[in-house]
Amino acid sequence: MRYPLFIALRYLKGGRGSPFLSVITLISITGVTLGVAALIITLSVMNGFHEDLRDKIVGTNAHLVILKEGAEGLANYKELGRRVERMNHVLATAPFIFGQAMIRSSTSSLGVVIRGIDIDKEAKVTALAENIIKGRLKDFGPNSLILGKELAMSLGADVGEWVRVISPRGIAMPVGMKPRFKSFKVTGIFATGMYEYDSTLAYVTLDSAQGLFGMGEVVTGLQVKIDNIHQAGKMDKGIQKELGYPYWVRNWMELNSNLFAALRMEKITMTVILVLIILVATFNIASALIMKVIRKTKEIGILKAMGAQRKSIMSIFILEGLIIGLMGTLLGTFIGSLISFLQDKYHFVKLPGGGEIYYISILPISMKGSDILLIILATIGISLLATLYPAWRGARLDPVEAIRYE
Repeated sequence: MRYPLFIALRYLKGGRGSPFLSVITLISITGVTLGVAALIITLSVMNGFHEDLRDKIVGTNAHLVILKEGAEGLANYKELGRRVERMNHVLATAPFIFGQAMIRSSTSSLGVVIRGIDIDKEAKVTALAENIIKGRLKDFGPNSLILGKELAMSLGADVGEWVRVISPRGIAMPVGMKPRFKSFKVTGIFATGMYEYDSTLAYVTLDSAQGLFGMGEVVTGLQVKIDNIHQAGKMDKGIQKELGYPYWVRNWMELNSNLFAALRMEKITMTVILVLIILVATFNIASALIMKVIRKTKEIGILKAMGAQRKSIMSIFILEGLIIGLMGTLLGTFIGSLISFLQDKYHFVKLPGGGEIYYISILPISMKGSDILLIILATIGISLLATLYPAWRGARLDPVEAIRYE
């Protein structure tokens, strides 16, 4: 063992001949450990929220949406759907209609977003069937309607009851505009976990939506499911190039860009705060090393008088700081990863309200190896920087003055 490493290890211990680490060393290691563990847990939770939110959004919407320039919609959607399905990496397509209307129950009236769907095709591109919490999807027909959970509660409507949907697109009559309306039987209630969807969305058949909004054989657009959700940003450009004008394609990330931008900003903010905690912990390392230089001034002078070079003296304190940083980093990584793993497997931390207050009932966790590796490298790098000034200060001591130091 080279003597700088031997001396660095000896300086970590409490006193002469003590086999235990000193209190200052333990405090420094603990600070780094807590900072690293907190950062790993926080990033894992943020990743978990991001992925859970993504799954809920993609479960309600397709990976890609094809629309047509202008307001006339798609008249050739069947042919267009077959054409898109022949493209590489495309699994399925489904037409849809979006429109705003008013829905009236026996107790309440509310604004609602009507979504017209072909139920057989819809099941291939979204998770509607999995989101049904009451009623049966096979009962969905021409006079049927599926309500979001929050919307059904606001209307006081349940499965088997009838509601009336009134369209803003009326029928021109000699005496004025006559509103279009139709009665529907509630055959199902769905819950996505996203309040925005559960409180405003209602599904009807494609034919019913076309009749309500006077669209004839036209639909609003075409949903597309691909084989890899992470390639949506690349696939939309490929399909756009293949179809050309007047079609335009948007992926699920673009359609929810504001939401995911807010999540990214929150993740960055939390990371910065916790990195500051790690910085404070590494300042403890610097402080401990400066105190060690002061306490060991006479020993440093003896080493220099015996011929030790400046770089060897610097190596002693750099190695000591790196060992503290490395021990704290490894311990923090183990603790943070263990807590994240246990939460992901056993869900011992639950959110209040059982999913009623928040959109989920448990704290989601998703550990990413790239995040953990970056935390380890960054913490060790910061620890190294924290050692430079104390090491330089120790190396520049004059041996004569150091030996005389009391």
